[in-house]
Amino acid sequence: MPFKFIPLSISGVIFIQPNVHTDTRGFFAETYKESEYFEGGLGVRFVQDNHSRSVRKVLRGLHFQTPPRAIGKLIRVVRGEIFDVAVDIRVGSPTFGKWVGEVLSDNNHRMMYVPEGFAHGFVTLSENADVWYKVTGEYSPEHDTGIRWDDPAVGIEWPIKDPILSDKDRNLPLLRDVQTGFEYLAHHTV
Repeated sequence: MPFKFIPLSISGVIFIQPNVHTDTRGFFAETYKESEYFEGGLGVRFVQDNHSRSVRKVLRGLHFQTPPRAIGKLIRVVRGEIFDVAVDIRVGSPTFGKWVGEVLSDNNHRMMYVPEGFAHGFVTLSENADVWYKVTGEYSPEHDTGIRWDDPAVGIEWPIKDPILSDKDRNLPLLRDVQTGFEYLAHHTV
């Protein structure tokens, strides 16, 4: 299998390491292969690709789309380095309000899958960063929302101080003030 799928400490968020072939010419890596992702337990369909470019200290997030237009994201850095974060916003989840973060870069080739029910954001650590991400649903402005990047109840340990924020992101509400629309459904066995 050309990918390693590594579940992170919050159920549903998956760290993905592709098999990278390097030589004197450079490298080659498969970054997405539907059959391998399904076999690895990531049985979702992607319908849209997005690409963002950010300069150092730009923080984007923490974003999500509410049901019925909720989306999952597969995040990959094609140039530069970011600190990528997912926050559990599923009401009733044992990890509600908790976060996980990973450094993703064009050098480590790592990717992170952030499923529905999570807020997502990242901060640029390099001079510039190009982030390419696949999503499981199309963008819906009327369902697009988020939570504050510096919500003290979430307590994300961002590796930068004084990030550059959009007006939208600067004015997002705290998690306690948002109706996320997501509920945690524990799997019961009989």
